[in-house]
Amino acid sequence: MTKVTPIASYLRQTNSAEQELYDYLMHAVQSHTPDELLQEFKQFLLEGRQAPTPELHQALITILKTPGVEEDFKFILNRCCHIIINRWQIHPQLQKSIPRLVKLFDSIPPPSLSTPRLTKLHRQLVADFSTSEQYLTLQRLARVVEDDDSKKKFTWNDQSVSVGQLIQRYPYLYEHCLLSEDSSFEHQQTVRQVQARIQRAFELDLSKYVMYQVRLAQLARRKHSIQDAKQMLQGVQNPTLLTERELGTALKYFVGKPERGHSYRDLSQYFLRRTTEILSYEDFKHELFSYLISSVDQKYGKLQFNQRLYQKLQTMLPNYDHQKPNELLMMRTASQLLNYLIVESPQRPEHYVFVDMITNLGPTVTVALLLKLVLMCGKAKPHLERRFSILFSHYESQSQEGVPWLIKSLENLHIALSVHFGDADVSFLKQIM
Repeated sequence: MTKVTPIASYLRQTNSAEQELYDYLMHAVQSHTPDELLQEFKQFLLEGRQAPTPELHQALITILKTPGVEEDFKFILNRCCHIIINRWQIHPQLQKSIPRLVKLFDSIPPPSLSTPRLTKLHRQLVADFSTSEQYLTLQRLARVVEDDDSKKKFTWNDQSVSVGQLIQRYPYLYEHCLLSEDSSFEHQQTVRQVQARIQRAFELDLSKYVMYQVRLAQLARRKHSIQDAKQMLQGVQNPTLLTERELGTALKYFVGKPERGHSYRDLSQYFLRRTTEILSYEDFKHELFSYLISSVDQKYGKLQFNQRLYQKLQTMLPNYDHQKPNELLMMRTASQLLNYLIVESPQRPEHYVFVDMITNLGPTVTVALLLKLVLMCGKAKPHLERRFSILFSHYESQSQEGVPWLIKSLENLHIALSVHFGDADVSFLKQIM
């Protein structure tokens, strides 16, 4: 995972009053039970009453009176939350308390007419935090570490639930969806650990599923009946939200040899060998165009897609046309193409090309085209993941049933990245291909 620089925390210094809060929490998270700490956290840091000590009460008053608190308080409260989360995360028996911490923000009482001025300010700042990017990342993290597996699996298959509730399924989004601008190094480490654990679990589930399908196919050939074969083996659940047929297609594309008897890794290696002989960036763009469109259905390509892709490449970085392509130039090219093919930025969230590709080519072939780009330039992989995190955030509040194309794309990308950049062992699938 690429390290995120906590810019906001570098731009402001921690004062002694803030440090007093942090020191208290670092001690309390080790000495208190989750129930005790959650109660103290709510009463003191969210409601502004019943401080654990007079010194902490004074520290909070000092913070609330500090110039610029309206902007800084979200960073302070975010760090307070993460001090607790980082400790609880390393203890499996405490992880279930993380969602409870995040849900505390849902039940903050509004101030009354008799509420003191500073307490009113405090509660308003807490309310502002609950609408911030920092709190959104906390909500996502809470969903990721939710430990009720049976509930999660039920929720994942419920088409009416929001896209945001699926965040746990996609570890490749965590860097962009679970970290905010002021994430500490410790929190980045926490997210990395969560990401690695959940990714390993998916890869293991995928490997088990593929092994089961291979054994099932081999038995079915001997028994001449798929039903007889199923009765002889213990079933393994499909680890994706794709149908059995869709998952089978994805595996054939990402594990097999879908283009003229070659795998996507073979094609990328051949293309990279060719680039060593190319003398100009202009020629490189011609070769890259041919490399990419070999995955595109000819009928669709001839409509407009090929022409527009060609024009996009020709107008890309023209000042370098007569230079020999290098790794940096290839990465810039891949990144700009991913912007064009998927989405550019949160500020410019249009993704017409991506939706058009999925509509005409299907999510598996579309993801295969994107995979070819990052196999050609591995350093563009974080950029690909960032493009998908923008789409995820854009549709986060919508139901699954409203954007099935996005869910299928996210699932296909997870398989593709697990096969080509992870440790999923699916090599035995080649026995029946």
